[in-house]
Parts: sequence; structure tokens; C-alpha cells
Amino acid sequence: MDRETMGRKKRVAVRRLPAVPLITCDPYFSIWSGSDRLFETDTMHWTGRRKRITGIAEIDGTRYRFMGTGQAVPMEQTQMEVTAVFTRYYFEAAGVELTVTFWTPLLLDDLDVLSRPCSYLDMEVGSLDRERHQVEVRWEFSGELCCNRGQTEKIGGGSYELDKIQTAWLGLREQNPLGHSGDSITIDWGYLYLAVEEKADREVFYCQERRCLCAVFHFYTEKDRYADASLVAAYDDIASVCYFGRMLPGYWARDGKSIHTAIEEAIRERSALKTRCEIFEQELEEETGRFGEAYTKICHAAYRQSIAAHKLIADEKGNAVFISKECHSNGCAATVDVTYPSAPLFLVYNPELVRAMLRPVLHFAKMPAWGYDFAPHDVGRYPYVTGQVYGLQAYRRAAQDLNGGEETGFVYPMLYQMPQSAGLYQLENQMPVEESGNLLILAAQLARWDPQGEKDSLKENLPLYEKWVKYLLQYGSDPGEQLCTDDFAGHMAHNVNLSIKAVMGIEACSILMEAAGRNEEAACYHEKAAGMAKEVYGRAYAAGHTKLTFDGSEEGWSLKYNAVWDLVFGSGLWEPEFYANESAFYRKKCNPYGVPLDSREDYTKSDWMMWAAAMDGEGRNVEMLAQRILNFLENSPDRVPFSDWYQTMSGRQQGFQNRTVQGGIFMPLFLGRNDTRD
Repeated sequence: MDRETMGRKKRVAVRRLPAVPLITCDPYFSIWSGSDRLFETDTMHWTGRRKRITGIAEIDGTRYRFMGTGQAVPMEQTQMEVTAVFTRYYFEAAGVELTVTFWTPLLLDDLDVLSRPCSYLDMEVGSLDRERHQVEVRWEFSGELCCNRGQTEKIGGGSYELDKIQTAWLGLREQNPLGHSGDSITIDWGYLYLAVEEKADREVFYCQERRCLCAVFHFYTEKDRYADASLVAAYDDIASVCYFGRMLPGYWARDGKSIHTAIEEAIRERSALKTRCEIFEQELEEETGRFGEAYTKICHAAYRQSIAAHKLIADEKGNAVFISKECHSNGCAATVDVTYPSAPLFLVYNPELVRAMLRPVLHFAKMPAWGYDFAPHDVGRYPYVTGQVYGLQAYRRAAQDLNGGEETGFVYPMLYQMPQSAGLYQLENQMPVEESGNLLILAAQLARWDPQGEKDSLKENLPLYEKWVKYLLQYGSDPGEQLCTDDFAGHMAHNVNLSIKAVMGIEACSILMEAAGRNEEAACYHEKAAGMAKEVYGRAYAAGHTKLTFDGSEEGWSLKYNAVWDLVFGSGLWEPEFYANESAFYRKKCNPYGVPLDSREDYTKSDWMMWAAAMDGEGRNVEMLAQRILNFLENSPDRVPFSDWYQTMSGRQQGFQNRTVQGGIFMPLFLGRNDTRD
């Protein structure tokens, strides 16, 4: 195949990231490079734990290294490109060019493909000096990928043939599926597979001596001819999630499909999937391009991370359940204030996935173990969806012991089974206004998107919504010292932005009532939302902006990102001057790497920054702030996956990495499709 027939097109791509996505299937099968050149460091899991994949190219008998550390001389890396789905590296040595492409077909409109635990490593070899060369490309996947504590001495493996497919596997000899839970820990069960089409010039096998999987490809190049091949890496986790007491596999396996069938499908469909991914990227680039090239680039950087920090399963009825992991925060599963900021990406490309994120929360909220008149924060700690763990009351020694087990893999009991009398939670550590508003807003948007499809859910969940909106009406206009999603910034009473969320939650209930055919109640809730909005704005107004807290100084301020839903819903709760003043004020407060979250610190949250930017009717803030976020990505010294919490002056990571909340980067795109302004 010659280079012209490869159909390469010049696309907008990111040239530098703090950490580069390589394999991105789910929170456990997630491999990154933490260096600008692929051979400078060993590859790692998003947590930073070493998970080595190495690559060697032997050119006319001389060994060169293109991936991972080692003794061989490194090839020259001439370029690196990251787009939404693809990561491409270009190398040169001894008259030969090697292109390596890592990609996972995370197509949000195809749940079977989205959930399939298979990723591709494509190779293309060509002659730069137009001479004939013999090239062997060798990959090694360490047994570290299958164990949390590096106990590779317990690894075993083998190889076999499927129909015209060579396959090799490895995994721990002792399997304990779902044997732990926590945040910055990796999988300790399941099996890694490598697979290739059966041809004489390639093979995959298990190397017992090195406890790794190997793949070897032989190429011959001459003149302008390019040779190519592809390798599939797959991970069968056997059991993906404990979902209210049931150990369930990934969505792809819901009908009993095996990993071998998934691998066969991945190889058979590779060409068609690659074309679909390329078309998707082209459409994304065209649509985001109106906000400027920097915005396209940060969307590319956020896309895979935002999706692969989830696991897609099917519940007992076959419904999709899309479970987030609150990465590098506390490891919680299905966290409501993680779903809320991530939602724009999924509302743009497949709102059914937002519905799938809400299912476990709504299910738990009806159980006696919860029993509050506001919404829960989470539904477990990944991969256990077995009841909220945030703000647990240390009412028993068992709970005290487990509360500190975030990094040691401790597993909580089946909290959802406990009676209300157990008194599981500390009220002061809940987020009543925050989570109630979040769920009402997202449910309302689903009702707007698909009124017919949401009817059954409305009928089932309307009593919850009515209970939550009563809480917002009672406490939302001036919340006391309540936690909000930005709780890392500390407790804060009289939070203006939290009151804005309460207003939008009440307006959301109006939309839900209208969808349920209860028009009088819908009008009543809209009137109450409008009245509260007027009151909130009047008390929060300061010269040219709104304050941080109602009782704070006029110099205090914050990003009022929750107000963006007024524009999405077309509710008209705030006048255009509110958005104009806020947007102009944010421009004045902009630092080299963005606008701070509020006046207390220089750090920001990039997801909220883009929500706030989207509210600018002039369109200036999206382009300006996207460029600031891109500057952060291009200059941050902290080699971690796209952090959403960082310092706006230094570009240093404050905390958080690999979080799905970066789906919030897509808010300008989402609002652009739904903006009700003239």
C-alpha cells in the first residue's frame, strides 16, 4: 500500500499533552505515556502505576527502540499527534520511517462497540531512502497490566488459534474477580489478550521467561511502498461491576458473548470502524472549528478520557448503565456531581448515556438505606455499585476501618440492603442542594430531548423529583453551610452559585411537570423559579458582577457556571445583562492558564471554565479560555492525564486527573446546538 492510498489528511491535532492516551477502554484498561517522546519513559496506568508496553524495531539487523525504556538506541521521534480517537507517533531510523497509531473506537452512538474491551495498535513502515529494508517490529506487554501490586511471578499464559486469528493471553494464576475497590489502584483479575490476523509475517505468543505477551511483525520496504499491519489488545475482566449484589460483565457481553467473539469482531470490523472514527473526527473538527482551533484541540484532548473513565454494563432488564469512576478523587462510582459536569459530551452525541448514568442513582434513591428528602451523592466505590459511601457515619468499627481503605482495596458491605434505622450517613457531609439540582436538571434535559422515551421514567421517578424540588424551594434561595461539588475549596455558607443551581433545579421540575402533562404545576414551578432568580440576583449583585456569597464582600466573585442551563432551557430567568456582565468580568480576571474558580484561590476547574465561557453571547470567551486551557496542556510540567483542577498562574496540577468531568469541555458545543438566544 502506498502512502497516497492511505488517504491521509491534514487535521487539527494536539502536539503535546502532559500525558498521552494510548489504550483507553475503561478505568482499568487504561494505558498512557507520561513523556513527550514515547521512548523516554515506561508506559503507565492513569494512576501513574507502571504498566509497561515496549516496542523495538530491528532494521536490517540493528535494534532500535521506539516505545518504553531499555538498552536499544532510540529511533528519532519526528512528530506526535493526538485527536479525539487516534494517537499517532512518527519515527525515523536507518532510512526507515515507522508510524504507530493507537486508537480505541469510542463511538458514542454504538454501545456494543463502545463497550467492547478491544483497542488497536496500527503500524506502517516505509523507506525514506528508497532502498529495500528488512524491518521487524516487536511488542512486549508486561504481566503488570493484569495485577495491581506487580506480582508478575504469579502470572501464567498461553496461545491458541481462532478462525484465521492468532491469539495469546496472560493473567494471574489465582483469580479473584472484583476482589478490591478504591481510587488509585489497578485491576487484579482478568486476562490480557493480543490477537492478529493469521499470516506468515506475524505471530503473537506468551513468553514465560519474561512473563509478558509478545507480538512480532516482519516488513519489507522499497521505494515509495508502505507496508502496514495491526494488532488488537483486549482485556477480559470477567466481572466488571458488582451492581446491587450482582456481579455483571461489560455491556458487550450481556448476552453471553465471549472475549473470543469480541476479538473476532474487532479484527473483522477494524477497517469499517477506523473509517467511522475518521468521519466522526472530521465532523467534530468542522463543528468545533467555529469556536477556534484551540477549542477543537481541547475537545480532542478531553474526548477519550471522559468516556473511558466509565464502565458500561446492562442491568437485569437489559438497560444500559453507564458508571463513572471518580478518578483521583475518592474512587466513588456513579457520582452525581461527576455526571453533571461530564454530561455535555454525552448530551451532544448520545443522551441515552446520560439516562444510563442516572439509572443507578435513581434506583438507590428509592431504597430505605437512603431515605432522605434530597438526592444522594454516589452509589458506591468503584467497581462496587452497592450504596453511597460518601459521608458515611462511623457508626460501627467496620465502617471506621473501611473509610480509610481507599488505597488498600477494602470493599464496603452491601450498604443498599441496610434499613433506614441504620443511620448510615452524616448529614453535614451531604450535598443536598447540589445533587438534587443536578439530577433535576439532567432529567429535565432528557425529557426535552425525548419526551416519549422519558415517559416511563417520569412516571416511576416523579415522586422523587417532587420531594427534591420541595427541598430546593425550602433551602435553595440561600443555602446554609452546605457542601457543593467544589467542596475541595472548603465549606461555604450562602453560596450564590449554589442558589443559582437551586433556581435551575426548580425550573427543571417545571419542565418535568409539563412533560408529565401536569401543566398547572409546571406553570407554578416556573413562577417560583422566576421569583427566586430575581431575589438571588438582587442580593448577589455587585458592580459589574455577582458576588461569591450573599453575605460576602463585593470584591468576592465566582464562575456562575450553573446559569448556563437558563440558556439551554430558554427560561429567561436572568436578563441578558447578567450574562454580558459576568462574561466581561471573567475576561478581566483571566490569568495565563485561565480564569480562577473564584476569588479565594488562583486555581481553576477547566470544565466549569468552559461552562462559564459558553454563556458569553459575543462568543469571545470560548475562544479565549480554550486557548488558556490549551496553553496549560502544552506547558504543564505535571505528567498526568488531563487534570481539571490546576493553578492558573503556574500551570501546576492542583489535584485530580483522568476525570470524566472533562466532558464539560463540550458545553459550548452543546449550548451551540440548543442556544435559545437570538
